This record gives sequence, structure tokens and C-alpha cells, in this order.
Amino acid sequence: MSGQLVTPALRRPPWMKVRLSIGENYRQLKNLVHGENLHTVCEEARCPNIYECWERRSATLMILGDTCTRSCGFCAVKTGRPPTLDLAEPLRVGAAVKSMGLRHCVITSVNRDELDDGGASVWAATIREIRRQAPDCTVEVLIPDFKGDAEALATVMEARPDVLAHNLETVPDLYGTVRPQADYSQSLQLLRRASEGHMVVKSGIMVGIGEKPEEVLALMRDAFHHGCRLFTIGQYLQPTPLHLPVVRYVTPEEFASYEAAGLEMGFGGVVSGPLVRSSYRADEQLLRLSDQGGSFPAANRGDITTATQPAGEN
Repeated sequence: MSGQLVTPALRRPPWMKVRLSIGENYRQLKNLVHGENLHTVCEEARCPNIYECWERRSATLMILGDTCTRSCGFCAVKTGRPPTLDLAEPLRVGAAVKSMGLRHCVITSVNRDELDDGGASVWAATIREIRRQAPDCTVEVLIPDFKGDAEALATVMEARPDVLAHNLETVPDLYGTVRPQADYSQSLQLLRRASEGHMVVKSGIMVGIGEKPEEVLALMRDAFHHGCRLFTIGQYLQPTPLHLPVVRYVTPEEFASYEAAGLEMGFGGVVSGPLVRSSYRADEQLLRLSDQGGSFPAANRGDITTATQPAGEN
């Protein structure tokens, strides 16, 4: 984001306050992640929920390194050419999921556009390792667009994650500034292909970055008609002064209206709120869909209870 004009930041409203809670679970999880030389989107993307989620012993692991080949205007993950491809990473991820005692895990990644398959083979190996080392854990993957490569997507789908997520991030008119190296139609086609492959499909967006409410509703309808059944909406937060500014802070009432509209459209689950991120309490969303009789891929465990250790808060 070098060259981006620095814009004075808006004052955060009261509903954007984050409760800081650094307890023993947070410390243990941080030591485990760093000890295994793993990355989490919680840290790399400066997620506001890191203290709450890590204290619940819930984290979103980020594979394929910590350097992204794209330069999205909203994202805090560093940009550049990744130096290596760590083929042993899936083993460590599987071991970490087992050590954390997770019943539901979320895996995401940077974009690796320099790789022929965008890293899809590592994605598939990671899913298989989690299955092998933590067979009772359900697996949610938040994948990149693989530049529209249908074979790369098929590689991930063949490993049968329980939820396949890909975020649309923002309304199509803002892609040029928010996701300049992505394509809205291409992302919608990814959702459709995943749905046609009998995946539980999930997506999400940020608001407060310049979109209009009617554009949000239109995007939600697009996602639903392309097979998406789980959806998240959260407030965009500017990670540094060099990233895109926050245009407005969306009120809790507007977030509630999006959730109600999504459920009326037919989504099986919509989580919409100021501090919501795509993996926030992801286990609860999947459980809610299961309770509604939602269809699942063959690999689904069917007995999801919590994304934390059994004694953790849900």
C-alpha cells in the first residue's frame, strides 16, 4: 500500500470497543502456535477478536507462509514474493490441531499466485493430515480464488473439508481499490462450483469501506444464488494508516438488519456484527445449519459440539 494517502482516522464508536483478556489459555495457545512455527490470521491480519478467541482456545491457522503475492487495500498481511514452500507444514498443522484438542478448526492461507496450483496441493495435504491426526475434528477451509483455476479448486474439494469458505470481501464496484487483483464474477463462480460439488459453502464481507446498504443486499442475493449457505458480515477496520480508510462505522442496528434479511433470503446461518470476522465462532454457525437439517459432505462428523476443548466456553 505504499503511496496510499494517509487519511485521518474516524473516532471509534462505543460499540467497537474490544475487551482485552490475556489469560492462561491465550498464553498457552500463543506458545503452541509459535513453537510449531505456524502462522495465524488472528495475528497476521490483526483480528480484534484474538483475545476472546484464543482464550477460548480457538484460532484460525494460516498456511502457505506469511507473505501474500497480492496487495489488497484492506489487508494487514505482508505482501511480496514468498521465499519458500514448506511441504512439512501440513504435518505441523495436524499436530497443532490435535494438541489443541479442537472439534472444529478453521484453516486459511495467503495467496500464492506464483505457484502453478496456487498452493492447492498443500491445502489438500493439510486437510488430510488433520483428518489423520485429529479424526474427530471437523475442518473449515477459507480458501483464495486460485485465479479461477477449476483444477486447483477440485484438488481442495477432493480432500472433503466440512465447510468450504471463500470471502467476496466487498461489493463489486469497490473491487478496484479493495481487491484489485481479484474478480467478483470469478469468486462467485468458485462458490457455485463448490456448491455443485456438494460442499457446505460459506462467504463473507466487510462493511464500512464505502459500500451502500442496497449493494450489500444485492451481493448477499448473488452469493445465495451461487450456492452460499453460511454468511458473515463485519466492520472493516483500518490496520495501518497506509491502508484504506474506514468510511463509516456501521451501527449494530444495520448489522442486525443484514442478518434478518439474509435469513429471509434462505441462508442457513448469518453472523453479522461490528466485530464479526469470517471465522468468528464458526463452529456455532455450522452447528446451527446442522440443527436445521442442512446437507453435509460425506466427511462431516455430525457431532459438532464446540470449537474449543470440551470444558471451554462456547
